[in-house]
Amino acid sequence: MEIINPIIPVKQQFAFSDGPKELDLKAICIFAATGFFLDTDTFWKHKICLGPGEKHWLDEQEKHIKSEPYFKWYYDPQPINFESALEEYIALLTKITKKQIEDNPVILPLSGGLDSRSQALILKDLNNPVHAYSYSFLDGYPEHKISKKIADQCGFSFEHFIIQKGYLWTSIDELAQINSCYSEFTHPRQMAIIEDLRDMNGVFSLGHWGDVLFDRGVPEGTNEEEIIDLLLYKMVKKGGLELANKLWEAWHLEGDFKSYLIGRIETALAKINIDNLSAKIRAFKTSQWAHRWTTTNLSIFEATHPITLPFYDDEMCKFVCRTSEDFLADRKLQIAHLKQAPELAKITWHANKPFNLYNYHLNRSPVNLPYRVINKIKRVVNEKRGHKFIQRNWELQFLGSENEKLLKERLFADDFYEFIPKEIIKDIYHNFTTKDQVYYSHPLSMLLTFSLWKEYFYTQ
Repeated sequence: MEIINPIIPVKQQFAFSDGPKELDLKAICIFAATGFFLDTDTFWKHKICLGPGEKHWLDEQEKHIKSEPYFKWYYDPQPINFESALEEYIALLTKITKKQIEDNPVILPLSGGLDSRSQALILKDLNNPVHAYSYSFLDGYPEHKISKKIADQCGFSFEHFIIQKGYLWTSIDELAQINSCYSEFTHPRQMAIIEDLRDMNGVFSLGHWGDVLFDRGVPEGTNEEEIIDLLLYKMVKKGGLELANKLWEAWHLEGDFKSYLIGRIETALAKINIDNLSAKIRAFKTSQWAHRWTTTNLSIFEATHPITLPFYDDEMCKFVCRTSEDFLADRKLQIAHLKQAPELAKITWHANKPFNLYNYHLNRSPVNLPYRVINKIKRVVNEKRGHKFIQRNWELQFLGSENEKLLKERLFADDFYEFIPKEIIKDIYHNFTTKDQVYYSHPLSMLLTFSLWKEYFYTQ
């Protein structure tokens, strides 16, 4: 059987090799540290995730897999000016969007960022009916108000949702089945409204990965000697290294975890034959993060309606490869596109609130100080009234007595200790509750993910 995987696959595909049927403990340590698997890794040595941009030939009887790339990331900027690149980008985004959605009504998740706003600008000039939606955390920043302004400006129907405390516990088993535990559980807010999504009509148009393709791969001025440290900083979550080290030692693995992870990163980078560091790291992120992390939870959307992703399209990836880094940096192309619709560009850019696409460069001290002071005062007043400001999804899932009870039921089940040593679970949980909730939220979330994987997939 032949499988041709897109440059950025919209779903992960797995195959079984003739390797030993045993846990890949080193790969699991990387998953614990970062929240995603690298390359073709899975929980098992005999099960692999088929690589992106590759052709695969599977012999299911012999358990033999042959793979070869048909696409390799490159950097070959064409000698055109910015205006020509912008025209090509807009035409390509329009063409891809039309091709993907066909004549279907569209469901558009809107945020306060640039990717979904760029989609909105394209969709408003097409004939497809569009229903937009957004959500905000209970007691969090009301990002849905920005989204509503975008939807109103484009003439889309719109509804917003408030993500409630503890929603995870009523959907966690379904989530485990949907993403097979290949992503930690506290990120996919869409699980809180999955029944509402099922009630909608149409195909999703999702803006995932536009922010990576259309920005710098690394900060300006980064040199090659800094790359590994930069990637470790970006990849390894707070507390992730501590959990991975504990597992590595408990499982008596050879060497040390950090050296192993660095070696894996260096090997993956060596396969990308690009001299420009920004383009090289963007290619690395796309072949690793996009495929093994972002793509994983697309399955949640797909569990309700068909999905389309214009920034995942092969032609969009090739466009990025032939576009100057000067044009891609700092979201220049997207911002220039959105400024063609001034009323959209004047709406707050969430990442630079309260500024918009015309004045976001003012988001620095002392110009932004009045906003920050007023915002701080509002938070203090609300917290005195018993409304703690929610910034992170895990705060809705792990804090409070009822959440604590349900979390402990998952973590401290006797059969879970067959996989993760009890002392590690107790230590991480204790540190979360008594030391630093922010630092230990990721390790705690990974342990919760492992507990569901142990329950549903360990014996398969």
